[in-house]
Amino acid sequence: MQLTFDNRVALVTGAGRGIGRAISEELARQGVKVICVSKSESSCGAVAESIKAAGGDAFARPVDVSDGEAVAQAAKELLEQFGQIDILVNNAGITRDGLILRMSHEDWDAVISTNLSSCFYWSKHLIHPMARRRWGRIVNITSITGLVGNAGQVNYAAAKAGMIGLTKSLAKEFGSRTLTVNAIAPGFIKTDMTSGLSDQITEIVLKNIPLRRLGQPEDVAGIAVYLCAEEASYITGQVFSVDGGLAM
Repeated sequence: MQLTFDNRVALVTGAGRGIGRAISEELARQGVKVICVSKSESSCGAVAESIKAAGGDAFARPVDVSDGEAVAQAAKELLEQFGQIDILVNNAGITRDGLILRMSHEDWDAVISTNLSSCFYWSKHLIHPMARRRWGRIVNITSITGLVGNAGQVNYAAAKAGMIGLTKSLAKEFGSRTLTVNAIAPGFIKTDMTSGLSDQITEIVLKNIPLRRLGQPEDVAGIAVYLCAEEASYITGQVFSVDGGLAM
């Protein structure tokens, strides 16, 4: 399906693999210029090169999204370089799982900084130019864990739930400027993050998913790209579960 984009520029964090890569590739297929951001220069660089080889327009920028000063500097330089950034997809995320009694302060801080604070940093520095132009899209990739919680993931669940609150608050703050801010809550998607699940755990998970399969990154990319298009101009402050029915 060809969606409507008008010379838009998008920035996608965590673009080097999995869901972020799929979103970057689909945006590029729709004619959007994509800035691929990840901590690893080689991973975001490989995605940008792959997009260009397929005929798309992409640029790689390595950034540690958990570092507020690094994000501020990158945002400033990218705005100067491209003139505008119309679309922001906050997708970068990590896990440092463990029961709360065994969880270190470092593991708590790392997950909160990478998954939640990064959304604040990028939004803070990119949303004002969007508001001046009276057009912008922000899509935050949260998780069903942020909706229902999960034992052994208090840091991850807190960060993902925080992203939902951030989404709804930004939608209210900037709706009058015709900016939309939405969130997507994926379930079990086939990515590096779920590749470590044992066959036993995977079997248990599948029994609880009505569609009886794990999702693909493209399942998330489809709705993410739609929310960035002109066709989604009347959708804001919403959380869309892409989980095969797991959290019904």
